Amino acid sequence: MVDAMDIGFIGVGNMGGGMAANLLKAGHHVTVYNRSRDKAEALVQQGAAAAGTVAEASRGEVVFTMLADDDAVEKVAFGSGGLLASLATSATHVSSSTISVALSRRLAAAHADAGQRYVAAPVFGRPEAAAAARLFVVAAGAPQVLQPLVPLFDAIGQRTFVVSEQPHTANLVKLSGNFLLASVIESLGEAVALVAKGGVDKLQYVDILTSTLFDAPAFRSYGGQIARQEFQPADFAAPLGLKDVRLVLAAAEDLRVPMPVASLLRDRLLTLVATGGEDLDWSALTMLAERDAGAVPAGGSDHSA
Repeated sequence: MVDAMDIGFIGVGNMGGGMAANLLKAGHHVTVYNRSRDKAEALVQQGAAAAGTVAEASRGEVVFTMLADDDAVEKVAFGSGGLLASLATSATHVSSSTISVALSRRLAAAHADAGQRYVAAPVFGRPEAAAAARLFVVAAGAPQVLQPLVPLFDAIGQRTFVVSEQPHTANLVKLSGNFLLASVIESLGEAVALVAKGGVDKLQYVDILTSTLFDAPAFRSYGGQIARQEFQPADFAAPLGLKDVRLVLAAAEDLRVPMPVASLLRDRLLTLVATGGEDLDWSALTMLAERDAGAVPAGGSDHSA
């Protein structure tokens, strides 16, 4: 039997909602905060406490953040009444957001200066995996800080990978994984556009690929979305994909690692966002491939991309 912990959870959108729900199911006391209060209501119905401010959600032993980008995390962490001002000494901030390496370094230093603990624990998985506690957690931090968190990671995911004692390393791994996902989406989109123009059924083509060369979750899930052109509602919106590729390039520049494919992906995602795809899933990159091939995607006529 796992001892119940007092946990704050900030950011209960598509991913955070499922994660917080699974912490509740594991028997922990969870206080949730979200800028849009309605998103926290379902969790309150499941037994969570609702916080009206970040400070109210920061009174527990551990506080998770699952927010959209660097700007959102900075406001929650460094703002007036934020995490740094509210966390108790020796309490732990677990950052599961996909943020820059630079911000993760800054958070680690700031929490250390405040006598608090900090762990980076971004996750791989889509919203349905978050709801089913099937995420993969990539964690980094001091061993004595990570150890008490193991039951929490077990509650939200199917496996935890500890990659370093330096928290920012987990963010680098997460960003590199999202770069590879974007690469898969772009290449799948181009391949599907090719065979579709040659008269091959898209769904059959994806079935061939995933039954032979690429029997992997990313190819199965994104291949199906691309073949069916299911881009709304967005599981992962195109602007978030663009943000992540930009963060990959920033990390690569800092480490002096050329990533020409990442530069291409940034431009492709920027094109998608700039030409009507801002509310679409990032797998809508296939619309660009079909447009470039001279085909109009079925159901895509409402989008100038």
